[in-house]
Amino acid sequence: MAASPPRCYSLPRPLLLRLSSPIRESLSQTPYSPPEGSAVSVKSLLEGLLRHRDQVPEDEFRVEIRDFILCCAAMAASEGVESPAVYWVPAELAKAARSALREMAVAVGLNSEREMVAEMIPEVVVQLKGVIKESCVDPESVEVAAASAKAPVAYAVLAAHQFRWLVNQILFPNLGKLIWLVIPCALTALDHWSPEVKEQGMLTFMHVGKNVTMAELGWYEDAILDACCRNIASSDELWHCVVEVSVLMLTCLEGKNPRSSWFEQIMNEMLGHLERQPMKKDRRVAWLRLIQPVFNAMGLVLLAHFRRIFSLFFHWMHADDDKTILLVLERLNDIIKLTWIRKSPYFQRLVDELILLYKESATKKSREIIRNEIMQTLILLQKCQGLCFESAWNKHNDDPDLTVLTSSFSNLVCSGPESCT
Repeated sequence: MAASPPRCYSLPRPLLLRLSSPIRESLSQTPYSPPEGSAVSVKSLLEGLLRHRDQVPEDEFRVEIRDFILCCAAMAASEGVESPAVYWVPAELAKAARSALREMAVAVGLNSEREMVAEMIPEVVVQLKGVIKESCVDPESVEVAAASAKAPVAYAVLAAHQFRWLVNQILFPNLGKLIWLVIPCALTALDHWSPEVKEQGMLTFMHVGKNVTMAELGWYEDAILDACCRNIASSDELWHCVVEVSVLMLTCLEGKNPRSSWFEQIMNEMLGHLERQPMKKDRRVAWLRLIQPVFNAMGLVLLAHFRRIFSLFFHWMHADDDKTILLVLERLNDIIKLTWIRKSPYFQRLVDELILLYKESATKKSREIIRNEIMQTLILLQKCQGLCFESAWNKHNDDPDLTVLTSSFSNLVCSGPESCT
């Protein structure tokens, strides 16, 4: 039995003309200059989606309705976005586009534009995927220049913004029914060489991960996690996005299986990338802030990554910025609670590094907060490894710079004897 056509196809022609006319006029009056190096005018592409004639056959009228929805999606997608493709769209025009879609939905008996978009997704996603795929080539290949001439990347960028905005309008549980259409297009965006197209694909996956069930997403598990893994080495501008989407997808799909090979692969990729650029503040801060759910899911399996994690942590604990230091201390607390630092060769050095950081913090702006975090971490270490802690701590007992710290531990009782071996 064939599916019923989207109800927006029953929209009266005069109403479409009335809704599109003010948007067309505002768009024509909006200043626009193509991004440097681009020969394509995104504004002209959008204006081309608003060319409506008085009398056309029904199938062409449906195309006009689809084009109008795609035009409004592109303008609405500009809200809160700094992308060169859509940043030039004024907030008033983006708001007018959303209002037009809302009025359009109500006119055909729907409750909201979200409901209308859900009905229209099957009508537009294949088209958007095709546009994105047309310029999806290896940027290092000799074919990239020819492909760019045939299908300028601006087309793919615009399609990616439209796709992301449309998918983001559909919430749980309705999005799960359309996952078979959405995931292939989102994967195509992730495979694209353009960072701007990739970013829209990542943002789409973040929305998908929060609005579908694990069972619905599970059919595409390997393809999604492989795409995440391959994108970890993306440009600096995408690092925050790729870490966030990788953490979300990994914990969503493999959260109950900490020994999954995907945890090892993705963690190794991330750690390797951080080791290559340990001084990049933005990279380490983003990773430290976002990685906690993966730590929680891995639990004791984190022991296998201790060498690389602690090597980075010992370096970052003495970073110039307080944000890095505080985040390292937070993640250290997570690791201690999850693993109790079992039989770890890093225990004594960790105590030494914490005490050194306590001294260094005297000149830090967030001195009191840092010292409080250090105190909490030392208390945890004493609880989980009493004798080992005493052995490491006793080396610093007579240090005059640690009088306050030492006094804070004077009344603490070890939770139980533990062997240092």
